[in-house]
Amino acid sequence: MSSSHAVIVGANGLVGQECLRLLLARYDSVTAVVRRSAGRIHPRLVERRIDLARLDTIEIATGAHVYCTLGTTMKKAGSEAAFRKVDYDYPRMLAGRASAAGGARFMLVSSVGADPRSKNFYLRVKGELEEAVRTLPMDAVHILRPSFLIGEREEPRSGEAAGIALVRALEFALAGPLRKYRAIPASTVAAAMVAAANKNASGCFIYHYDQICTLAHDFSP
Repeated sequence: MSSSHAVIVGANGLVGQECLRLLLARYDSVTAVVRRSAGRIHPRLVERRIDLARLDTIEIATGAHVYCTLGTTMKKAGSEAAFRKVDYDYPRMLAGRASAAGGARFMLVSSVGADPRSKNFYLRVKGELEEAVRTLPMDAVHILRPSFLIGEREEPRSGEAAGIALVRALEFALAGPLRKYRAIPASTVAAAMVAAANKNASGCFIYHYDQICTLAHDFSP
């Protein structure tokens, strides 16, 4: 089942900006649910500004394709509770609304290493979110697990930049099972999300580096 309508939350982020550009070229209408307007004007775009704590009140059309590119860092969030709110509570609310709509497809940017039993707080939250989303009745759930994301951020992350530099320097060693830890452009992840959403397949699917690159390579707006 394809859809002529898409909903995206996180459109002002690194992957979200790239994703929104592709959605506007692919869908008849796109709703971007945002905390602050980015000032975009497009005939197919409707920006809905709300407090994301109210995501569990939004209405989503039956059969919509719902994209979640929300994410923050511990440094920006300021506390574990604040981080969890952005990286678990809000996406879980969105997934719940997508499920309630019926026939929805849900695309989620997670993280390589996501595991609800991880000792690492970041990876544990990501894993708990994946687990929660997978239990909801939806037409399809597509979970992408990239490693470090490459792209121009509005707010540079020094730690992430150092991580990307290290991963790129060691890329030759990231072979076989370690390939999933390779840094990847945000634009590649965005293209893979849209390609996954438009596959005629039901169920839950998880993608790592190679699968993400393959989806993006086969994608055509």
